[in-house]
Amino acid sequence: MKRPMLAAALLGAGLLTGCVVAPPPPPPPPPPPQAETIPNPPVTDVPLLWQPGHWNWTGAAYAWQPGEYVPRDSHSNMFMPGFWQQTPTGWSWVPAHWL
Repeated sequence: MKRPMLAAALLGAGLLTGCVVAPPPPPPPPPPPQAETIPNPPVTDVPLLWQPGHWNWTGAAYAWQPGEYVPRDSHSNMFMPGFWQQTPTGWSWVPAHWL
């Protein structure tokens, strides 16, 4: 009785060894940013800052994400827009952040 169970377990383990999935390749270099016309900010009591548009990698292609106004909140005026950075393993998106 124990031998059929052991054989089934070994067969199952052997089948799973071929299931290793390689990580997806890094994205190619992004296209140049699109020109944007910055609209007037909406009227609000909250201070706003323009965050420029950027390319998003969908896993198969780049898609343009238009710019938008973001609340400044209690942050300073020192805002670093997101950018694509080349690394030894390919291109990587560094999100926008406050300095």
